[in-house]
Amino acid sequence: MSQTLRLGAYAWSVERARTLQDYAAHLDRVVAEGARQADLLLLPEYACMEAASAMTDQPDPTAELRAVCRHSDALLDIMVATARRHRVWLMPGTLPRPEPGFVRNRAPLIAPDGRVAFQDKHVMTRFETEAWGVRAGDPPGVFETPWGLIGTAICYDSEFPMLTRAQIEAGAWLILVPTCTDTMHGFNRVRVSAQARALENQCFVALAPTVGDAPWLQTLDANCGRAAIYGPMDRGFPPDGIIAQGAMNTASWAFATLDPAALDAVRRDGAVRNCRDWPVHVPPAAIHSFV
Repeated sequence: MSQTLRLGAYAWSVERARTLQDYAAHLDRVVAEGARQADLLLLPEYACMEAASAMTDQPDPTAELRAVCRHSDALLDIMVATARRHRVWLMPGTLPRPEPGFVRNRAPLIAPDGRVAFQDKHVMTRFETEAWGVRAGDPPGVFETPWGLIGTAICYDSEFPMLTRAQIEAGAWLILVPTCTDTMHGFNRVRVSAQARALENQCFVALAPTVGDAPWLQTLDANCGRAAIYGPMDRGFPPDGIIAQGAMNTASWAFATLDPAALDAVRRDGAVRNCRDWPVHVPPAAIHSFV
């Protein structure tokens, strides 16, 4: 891990798509802007659900999911073509992928030459389970990139430390968190979780949310958050761990140049060594006796 990475995380403002090409044009515009400043771009969970408005007559979450699933291959082709056109590493958010009888929420990482690898969401929200029937996919893994191993925790997955820890122990130094939250409660849960994962693993974590109101869609009708890139709260890093962040509830980028060697240094000689001191075996809690 000797190369530094120029990373961009984007807060995606939902636009009304009247054709599939409207979504493609929006994606191209965003990626073109980001590729001028970064080598790897992160976009939000379910950003491609924007395209559902081109395929449905009225807001309905089930109809929107089914429509996007029917066009899942075409949407993936658009994502791949965009990454290749701009010669950039791209995680374009997540993409619903239909399986016989159910759906998976999958985050593709696309190389500049068009190769694709996927990370599935592991823990579903109540809405995904109860309204959409989305099921857990493959367990957490890592992507091989020119900058070393990178992991992904899709939205709610970031709230469970053991999922990220498995990726850290596999060698990941950066965790990408594409997210879609419709309340400040939800955004703050993911934000605080992302910062906690950076703290406890002494790693970098990048967050990219959907933002803005889209009353023409039931799925993405309300969205809030801000793009951000976090690091450890220790020597060599900002006191609050915030390396970069965009504007709140506004389409905006957070860019940062990330150096894996800085993590090696803080893990070795930080004021604390959270990553090294991770408790492996924690016994059941005892009841303390009063005397």
